[in-house]
Amino acid sequence: MNLSVRNKLSVMMFLEFFIWGAWLPLIFGYLPSLGFSDLEKAWVLNAFALASFTAMFFSTQFADRNFAAERFLAFSHLIGGLAILGLFFVQGFWPFFFLMLVHSLFYVPTISITNSIAFANLKDAQNDFGLVRLWGTIGWIAASWPFVFVMVDWAQVPAFGSVDVIEWLGKALGTAKTGEALQEATRYTFVASGVASLLLAAFSLSLPHTPPKPAQAGDGQFAWLDSLKLLRSPFLLVLFAVTFFDSAVHQCYFMYTGDFLKSVGIPANWVMPVMSIGQFAEIATMAVLGACLKRLGWRVTMTIGILGHTVRFGIFALAPELWLAVSVNVLHGICYAFYFATVYIFVDEFLPKNSRSSAQGLFNFLILGAGPFVGTFVWSYLGGRFKTVYLETPEKMSNLVMMLTQQDPYSQLISVPQVMETGLDFRSLFLAPSLVALVAAAMLFLFFHPPKSAQPPH
Repeated sequence: MNLSVRNKLSVMMFLEFFIWGAWLPLIFGYLPSLGFSDLEKAWVLNAFALASFTAMFFSTQFADRNFAAERFLAFSHLIGGLAILGLFFVQGFWPFFFLMLVHSLFYVPTISITNSIAFANLKDAQNDFGLVRLWGTIGWIAASWPFVFVMVDWAQVPAFGSVDVIEWLGKALGTAKTGEALQEATRYTFVASGVASLLLAAFSLSLPHTPPKPAQAGDGQFAWLDSLKLLRSPFLLVLFAVTFFDSAVHQCYFMYTGDFLKSVGIPANWVMPVMSIGQFAEIATMAVLGACLKRLGWRVTMTIGILGHTVRFGIFALAPELWLAVSVNVLHGICYAFYFATVYIFVDEFLPKNSRSSAQGLFNFLILGAGPFVGTFVWSYLGGRFKTVYLETPEKMSNLVMMLTQQDPYSQLISVPQVMETGLDFRSLFLAPSLVALVAAAMLFLFFHPPKSAQPPH
């Protein structure tokens, strides 16, 4: 095929996932610094899931049938890019939530639109799409590494040349900002995301023209209504339920892993690169996925993918050692490729051609929308329940005892935060998603029995 076209599609995918990967891993640790309540944090994080609902029910199909895909992509990233740039300047809940919602409403449909552009312009999509989509994963990884340097506490680093280069580099890479300085540095993730979005808006106009696809005879007005009919098939109903649980569990990884890594000794500027180990592993896992599917089959492969969550969260909870906390991120690649990617492949290869589009939309809705939406509220609630309170020094303990023995201790409770420190009981918190994933894996292994050949659901 035309190498120039494939290169353009690769750049498109790189920027598309750079935009998402720039802000997602660190926003979970950034929101508490703004003073948001657990409920407010949940709503901000769920702006993306809400946008997935509208994409499922309206925006993606509307765009697909009424606009040239590359022009819709340009317009969406222009508006979405300006919105997420605005997050650099705001700190109040309502403006923050509004801008995140606007960004999400325009960004989420582009995930499907970029796939549509790629499939429409690749002559051999079966062989070439994987090579193009790979650049999306590379874009996600690339978004994390500049912040190793952005978040360095340069005030604690000796002047260059005052010590040998190795010592200077070690000090620079191992010294991270904290407190307000860290909050200020984290804001630049929105700048990186916004600039990439505006670049993609401009670059989209150079992509191959991909005209709208008007509805064909027999197409439903709303594809999602057609997709719900697929759940009459028992094996798809099981897969639907398991995907919901697995995507909810997956959300917990993004919500709390950053704080957990810092709690075991990872400097703040290395959180994103450590989490990006999962994307490196995803690339390697995708390379062997086809062979694993042939050897193990659909059910065993997907079960292994879900069990990856069980093992990872189990290690986080029960063996929070630094080297284990870092290395276990490799399982992210297995969790994604062996389950989520396999679900998409299963739908595309197993279901009849006239059902595939509806089914892909249905499972995309679960993975990006319904699962994370419910998961965010559940894990936020549990995060509030599993907060720990501890006293750092005997003096603080003495102060607290004196305070509580006053005749009117209630009037002194305002002093409690001055002598108490709060954190998260990661052991209790991470056991919950680990057990949910274990149950989901058992459900899939015991009850997911698709017929041996593709056939229409009935």
